Amino acid sequence: MKFAVGQTVNSHELLIAVGFLLLNLHVLPEAEGKVRGLPHYMTSDVKEVAGKSFDYIVVGGGTTGCPLAATLSENFSVLLVERGGSPSGNPLVTDKSHYGLSLVQTDEYTSLAQSFVSVKIDGVQNYRGRVLGGSSAINGGFYSRASKDFIKRARWDEELVKQAYEWVESKLVFVPEMTSWQTVVELGLLESGILPDNAYNLEHIEGTKVGGTMFDQCGKRHTSADLLEEGNPNNIIVLLNATANNIIFCKGNESRACGIRFSKSDGSPNHIHEAYLSKPKKDSSTWGDVILSAGALGSPQLLLLSGIGPHEHLKDFNIPITVDLKEVGQGMQDNPAIAVFFDTMPQKRLPEPPEVVGIADNFRVIIEGGVILINLNASRMRIAAKMAFPASQGKLELNNTDPRRNPSVEFNYLAKEKDLEQCVKMVRLLHRVTKSESVSLFLGIKSKPQENLMSRASSDKELRKLCKNNVRTYYHYHGGCAVGSVVGEDYRVYGVEGLRVIDGSTFRESPGTNPMATLLMLGRYQGIKILEQRKETSG
Repeated sequence: MKFAVGQTVNSHELLIAVGFLLLNLHVLPEAEGKVRGLPHYMTSDVKEVAGKSFDYIVVGGGTTGCPLAATLSENFSVLLVERGGSPSGNPLVTDKSHYGLSLVQTDEYTSLAQSFVSVKIDGVQNYRGRVLGGSSAINGGFYSRASKDFIKRARWDEELVKQAYEWVESKLVFVPEMTSWQTVVELGLLESGILPDNAYNLEHIEGTKVGGTMFDQCGKRHTSADLLEEGNPNNIIVLLNATANNIIFCKGNESRACGIRFSKSDGSPNHIHEAYLSKPKKDSSTWGDVILSAGALGSPQLLLLSGIGPHEHLKDFNIPITVDLKEVGQGMQDNPAIAVFFDTMPQKRLPEPPEVVGIADNFRVIIEGGVILINLNASRMRIAAKMAFPASQGKLELNNTDPRRNPSVEFNYLAKEKDLEQCVKMVRLLHRVTKSESVSLFLGIKSKPQENLMSRASSDKELRKLCKNNVRTYYHYHGGCAVGSVVGEDYRVYGVEGLRVIDGSTFRESPGTNPMATLLMLGRYQGIKILEQRKETSG
């Protein structure tokens, strides 16, 4: 993008130009060692960590990993390993006006977001975070709790869940300042019958509501990385730009995790370093754990690379079997979505994250609106609906043994007949919202080419075709290490001592309108549970 001398440049063009420059420079590349402006407990120097021992090793400094590590550091030494860099001072993360720019240009090893595509017939592009803070650093920042039923199904302590949510919210969550488009979307949802009007509300309840946001009144994003400030800085080390290769098992006790192998994210995965769990001082003392919080792709991938998974699959990669756990990587799900774009052509308009949500059809449909970037030069206005409880499932498998590269993921969007039937209902509801008086008046347009197929006169057959041809993602994928299949209710991996998985890979459904709030809560909740367990076993 070039500007001639004397050319008038509007603010949006300037924003995009700056974003383009930042993306091509891979914003704030961090030299080896301490990073200017960051806390003393953060480093990119693998030598500061290699060979050392810790009470807990948390792999993945994302949405769940940061609050988990901060909580554990209250009483124990913690190593938090993050494959990406720091979000501090990076406008692609921190500035609301740059929302979505981190998804526009990605690469295989260094970008803030790493893209992947659901394989075979799906072909749907998706993203995963690669930065301290994880996906909370690149998403829309919409904050909403899980439903009461979800919490009961998870068999969590309801009072402790409430306390953990409130702990997160006191530090990260704000009341959004509604834009004109968000107000129009809110009115359109209400006019289409998505009632009652729940105003500003963090609970997952039917109707239309304004949710919380991770963007403050100054337009600055807050992420899970902020929660590290709540930990004990003398008990924690955050290793940035380092990728875990696999889990180390104890000599003489191959069923106990003793540490991890890792390498620099921008270096060769063959240049390996190691970090270990501290050995108990007494034979009767309790060990700590290696805890995977690497997300719905990273955690099952790391289990497979460590020899924990289906034997038949692992032998294809000559990975020695540790535990023949067939359910690792199984039950992968994503929530199918359908979106309507209201501008016939892309416009130069500032991006806008969602702030309002409609929760309808007995919690089966979630509807939000926003303005999303489609490239570095343009954005589009849209309203999108998500299927909350898809029946279709897929799987995750290895492509290779390089932990920096994406595994193979298959979500099987709309493969089940039940999902196609639900998608037809979802499209008809979405049509009502897009045809509401408020939306129509705001746009000043009677009809859109994309909406013609969504008319009430459209047959189920036509709408099924629309669903199949236009299915998208809400970026709320989960599964691969589900509770009851791969881990128990204490999140310990079956058949292995000293190893847990605590992140969205353990979910069988996406909680609430979106998982971020519950993943943040989960880190705090499980951290407290582990501290309580250690206190009980130590007498």
